[in-house]
Amino acid sequence: MIHYSAVKPFDWNDVTKEQLNPKLVRQAIHTGAMTIARLELKAGGVVPAHSHHNEQVSMVVSGRLKFTVEDEEVTVGPGQVLELKPHVKHGVEVLEDCVVVDLFTPPREDWIKGEDAYLRG
Repeated sequence: MIHYSAVKPFDWNDVTKEQLNPKLVRQAIHTGAMTIARLELKAGGVVPAHSHHNEQVSMVVSGRLKFTVEDEEVTVGPGQVLELKPHVKHGVEVLEDCVVVDLFTPPREDWIKGEDAYLRG
């Protein structure tokens, strides 16, 4: 028996899609301890180099991304997962149209407050 006071189901079909720029659509779920994001990225898109205090795990569902993590380049594709430690400077180049699920802990307060201008350019 499921006790709904202990669980909260989500459905991506019901989560608002934010068109942050012409090549990036974001859906985000914020819980007490983490942020879960579903990103749709178009080939040629770029996420500028940045860092944050959150630990990040990026799971590529489809497509390919090239991460530049400090001075290292890492390409990830379908079924691959990349862990980024807190405070590590990183940027992304979208090599192919992608769907990516990102997990962040703690929650992305900058996203919650709308302080994510680096994604909205």
